[in-house]
Amino acid sequence: MYYVLTFIQLLVTCVMGVYFYKQLRKERQVQPTGSHRGGREMDKLMKLNAIRLSEPLAERVRPTRFEDIIGQEEGIRALKAILCGPNPQHVIIYGPPGIGKTCAARLVLEAAKHTPGTPFRADAPFIEMDATCVRFDERAIADPLLGSVHDPIYQGAGQLGVNGVPQPKPGAVTRAHGGVLFLDEIGELHPIQMNKLLKVLEDRKVRFESAYYNPEDHHVPRHIHEIFKNGMPADFRLVGATTRGPESLPPALRSRCMEIYFRALEPDEVGAIAGDAANRTGFQMELQEAAMIGRYASCGRDAVNIVQMAAGVAQLDNRREITCEDVEWVVESGHYAAKPEQNVNTASTVGRVHGLAVYGSHQGAVMDIEAVAMPGRGRVTVTGIVEEEEMGPDGHRVRRKSMARASAENVLTLLRGMGYPVDEYDLHINFPGGNPVDGPSAGVAMAAVACSALTGQRVDGRAALTGEVGVRGVVHPVGGVPSKIEAAKRAGLSRVLVPKANWLERFASMGIDVVAVETLEEVLSWMLTDETDAQTSAVRGSVRRLVAMGTEKP
Repeated sequence: MYYVLTFIQLLVTCVMGVYFYKQLRKERQVQPTGSHRGGREMDKLMKLNAIRLSEPLAERVRPTRFEDIIGQEEGIRALKAILCGPNPQHVIIYGPPGIGKTCAARLVLEAAKHTPGTPFRADAPFIEMDATCVRFDERAIADPLLGSVHDPIYQGAGQLGVNGVPQPKPGAVTRAHGGVLFLDEIGELHPIQMNKLLKVLEDRKVRFESAYYNPEDHHVPRHIHEIFKNGMPADFRLVGATTRGPESLPPALRSRCMEIYFRALEPDEVGAIAGDAANRTGFQMELQEAAMIGRYASCGRDAVNIVQMAAGVAQLDNRREITCEDVEWVVESGHYAAKPEQNVNTASTVGRVHGLAVYGSHQGAVMDIEAVAMPGRGRVTVTGIVEEEEMGPDGHRVRRKSMARASAENVLTLLRGMGYPVDEYDLHINFPGGNPVDGPSAGVAMAAVACSALTGQRVDGRAALTGEVGVRGVVHPVGGVPSKIEAAKRAGLSRVLVPKANWLERFASMGIDVVAVETLEEVLSWMLTDETDAQTSAVRGSVRRLVAMGTEKP
């Protein structure tokens, strides 16, 4: 019996020795080849990492302090109020490109970490993604934003996949847990992704599902059981940025977020960015050249690009100064369009009034409106505006009669009821420049300029006005009033008339006289002066005498 047991033990030892010998031999045969190939690839990678080009100027001038972000003081203050507190909220930033939205969000998070009572920890992450580049598979194979499940049938499932265990893979929402997820161009996000993101914002976690998950499988690790049972954490604050208008975003997303507008930069602010960029490149540039760049560049990024190209032109000529000719050449080669300058004539004249409008990314502008009244039969002609306008987001636009055209008809009805001789004249109202005028906010301005043309009274050229006027003479509120007031201030005007319903206390400290009005009578008392043009008054008197004598109207 002893010999039998000894023989069996020797036999088992030999079998195990042969098995381990074969495994060791196989490993020795494979490892040198793989190690050699991996070494060569690692050498290639290290050589690629050793290659460095010079730092782009756009990265060199990227703001690192709040003071470096020019022109967005109000937007940064609002962003701080939302994120730097004990209860930070989700936020959407609207505004044109290249004005500092991303840098502002990053800096505000750093400031929030040092705010007393903040829920952000010192290591709170800032995860940045571009919604236009977030690709996902509708079968949930891959989703870099929300995460996905690597099922056992997929290649590379590893040892867990061999055992039939699905493996959840975290996305950006989980990597941003405890911090901020900055989603640039959020308006471009796929509708399916948008709906899933809204659910994550609601639950503050990501739920995963897989047909291969078995809650009773003992091969599944505990953490995977926990993820499928309770979800993966995704408690972050969303900061979405978009160059679109608010109406293009889903209402469900807007209802969950605060909204902030980062305004477009003024030419002098863009010029300041250009001057700073030139200094950082080591080139000299006078204020005249910086101001020229400010007139042609639409944002800070454009200004930096123009400076970089102008510096390249100067370097080709062995110069360290950027001249006016360099900037002109860059502008011409790039076909940059100059911004229209607000040249406002403050002289009081008959039949001309300064209206206010909003265009682009909530930018205010002063818009001259002119009118002429000629003896006629009460006809009205409105030129310089569109006959129809479109409203609504892309894909759901509705074409309707222009609200500005309808406002002109309201003005005629109102003036006729107020006793103005509308039926004795043909009235021509013109918006010079041919720019489309959307909405009813030009109603009060059209009423004032029509009254001036009909009576011959001069309009105060130092004042501007905005508002909708009804057929009963009541001035109704309109949108974009703060931007309009800023535009009037920049144009050098001294007074702005706004609807009383739009009045805000902060208007009193904006550096311009802001008057709240309720009726057209108040508007006319402020806008029409006691001065009357003699020639216009003579024409008015002749028409009235002809009408009184019963003569046919011309």
